[in-house]
Amino acid sequence: MTQLLGLVLLSFVTTSICMVPVIDLLYFLKRKFERAIQTDKNSETPIHDRLMKQDETTPSGGGILLILVLVVLSIGYAFISTSVDKISLTILLFTLLSFGTLGLVDDIKLMVTRRRGKFLGLDRKKMLIVQGLLALIIGSFLYFIAGINNLYITGLGNFIIGAWYIPLAAFVIVSFANAYNISDGLDGLSAGLLLICLFAFLALASVALDLTLASFIGIWIGALFAYLYFNVWPARIFLGDAASFAFGATLAVVGLLTGKILALAIIGGMFVVIVASSLMQIISKKIFGRKILSISPLHMYFRYLGWEEAKIVTRFWLIQGLFAIFGLWIALLSK
Repeated sequence: MTQLLGLVLLSFVTTSICMVPVIDLLYFLKRKFERAIQTDKNSETPIHDRLMKQDETTPSGGGILLILVLVVLSIGYAFISTSVDKISLTILLFTLLSFGTLGLVDDIKLMVTRRRGKFLGLDRKKMLIVQGLLALIIGSFLYFIAGINNLYITGLGNFIIGAWYIPLAAFVIVSFANAYNISDGLDGLSAGLLLICLFAFLALASVALDLTLASFIGIWIGALFAYLYFNVWPARIFLGDAASFAFGATLAVVGLLTGKILALAIIGGMFVVIVASSLMQIISKKIFGRKILSISPLHMYFRYLGWEEAKIVTRFWLIQGLFAIFGLWIALLSK
């Protein structure tokens, strides 16, 4: 426990020291390379663009620092500790870096091109295809290398599903990667929700005596604490797609490594609700030709109704806290 707390503090201090220079650098790059941000008159999402207009001057890309801190400190701790499971850590870092690289390509393309409605950067279909391929690779690592092939559901028991675990894991990873990316729309929202989820998984890892997962989560928590200071309203920095895709996918892998897939869905409840609101909106428009909500995802709908940004974020945090407690309770019932 002493080492774990030390890792949290070390990660927090390291990220805090580096964050201000990184913010200054991102502001400089934004002014130098980004063309004048204009909203296309034929935008498919005019309401979304109007609500997000106030954020156009805030740079993205702060999550790259968090990824670097998480990677460097995790590898450093693995070298000095004999209790770290190299296989689990490798899978976590591969997920973080692969999805982070994919998101970084999208960030770079956005930086040097003009805004055209809500859909920016890489084509959505290409993005989903690449995400699916990466997720299948990670699912194969979990199945063939980590030896995970079961699905435990509280109240129903343990199910050995064999190679079907690979597409299931891939679906979970892609879902959470995009759910996190969609939730990153209001100041402090996604980082705060993630922080609450990680505390729940830190409790699970500690109960299971999984020091590898606990140390990784501890480093992640420390970095997020430092980032959230600069990301709460009014935000000075945003994560960007590099970290939002990476963090969502890695959160899914953390849940998969615990073997508590039901608990993952509950602990990450607000991410599930947010992505479900967007999915329902898309299905409704495709099938019925009309929207369920004036705008999606859910947090943007409340913003459209006139709720203050800080009010939405705080209440989503509170609901996420209840999801985390309930999911942790479900997971511990099956211990």
